[in-house]
Amino acid sequence: MAIHAHRDEVQRPATEGITPMDRPGVFARFFMAVVQCAERLNLRYAKFGNPCVYDNKLFPWVTKIEENWKTIRSELDSVLVRRNELPNVQDITVDARAISKDAGWKVFLLVAYGIESEPNIALCPETWRIVRNIPGLKTAMFSVFQPGKRLPPHRGPYNGVLRLHLGLLVPQHDDNLGIRIGSERRSWSEGSVLIFDDAYEHEAWNETDKPRVVLFVDFEKPLKFPANIINRNLLRLALLTPYLREGKDNLRRWERQFYCEK
Repeated sequence: MAIHAHRDEVQRPATEGITPMDRPGVFARFFMAVVQCAERLNLRYAKFGNPCVYDNKLFPWVTKIEENWKTIRSELDSVLVRRNELPNVQDITVDARAISKDAGWKVFLLVAYGIESEPNIALCPETWRIVRNIPGLKTAMFSVFQPGKRLPPHRGPYNGVLRLHLGLLVPQHDDNLGIRIGSERRSWSEGSVLIFDDAYEHEAWNETDKPRVVLFVDFEKPLKFPANIINRNLLRLALLTPYLREGKDNLRRWERQFYCEK
């Protein structure tokens, strides 16, 4: 069953006021040109349409993720003992400085587009076992929004993936904690999965006095042939871009500091 976006929802290639970091190099420029062509193809061949937020029933494996949330939460608790030592998102992905410049968004990365953090995985082996069963897994990490953190409206770099949030630590809230994806306004619940397309403009906020933590996963968007083949190969090529090469170096630097000073 296809679920379609609201007729007024449009995926735009950029967010007004947020300029992507300019990267030199012939390969990087060629790769971004290919990405733009692939995005049009992905919209056309999307297996479930192009909604902002997806019905979890479209992904049968979500049930297992939710059933195991307490196992994941128990491993998160051991990570949060050193919450303030976790890297800020922009310390790993420098391009994130366009939307986050403070210490309000911290991450604990397990994998990103083939780049694995072996010591982090060793600390959270059950979480790693669970997320590896997600078809087309690309990124998995704990995402910590500190009290008072707010992300401005922005969009993801590519519409060939979907994003999953599993609520792990969600403070009591009213309208002071939530996320907007396109015209859809949602929040998080502990043990519940939210799947959305981050290629739509979105923003998120935690204006409570406690941290909010989710399991943050990117996985391949379900596409029909031939877009699925093109998308899969393009996502593999991403590892060759300066974005991910730099991110890998930053992650390794943080790992050495975090685990040597323990």
